[in-house]
Amino acid sequence: MKKIWQICCLLIGLTTASYAQVAHLTTATPEEKAKGLQKQLTLTDDQTTKVAAIYKESAEKFEKAEHGDSDKMTKSTSPLRAATIKKIKGVLTPKQAVKFDALIKQTKKSGGIDWSNGWSTGSDN
Repeated sequence: MKKIWQICCLLIGLTTASYAQVAHLTTATPEEKAKGLQKQLTLTDDQTTKVAAIYKESAEKFEKAEHGDSDKMTKSTSPLRAATIKKIKGVLTPKQAVKFDALIKQTKKSGGIDWSNGWSTGSDN
C-alpha cells in the first residue's frame, strides 16, 4: 500500500511538473529548458551544459525549418525532434532516461507538445 501511495505521489508530481513545463516551453531559452530538466531529472552541471547545447542547436535548426503549412512544418521538424530526443538521451544515465521518457509521455497526455515525435522541452522539446 505504501508503494502505491508513493507511485501516486510521483505521478502527481510529474503531472504538475509537465504542466509547468508546457507553459514555460514557448518562451524558454535553451539554458532555461536545460535547467528545467536538471531539476526534473537531477542532472549534473556537465549534463545540463550538454543538454543546453543540444537545445540551442535544435532551436537554430528549427528556425530554418519550413514554416507556414502545419503539415509541411510537421514533416520538416519531425526528424529534428527525434534527433533532439536521441541526443538528450545520449547524455542521460539509464535511470534519467526512464524519467525523461515518462516526461515525454506525460506531456503528450496533458496536451503539450508531442515529444514522442521528438520535440525536446523545446520545446522541448
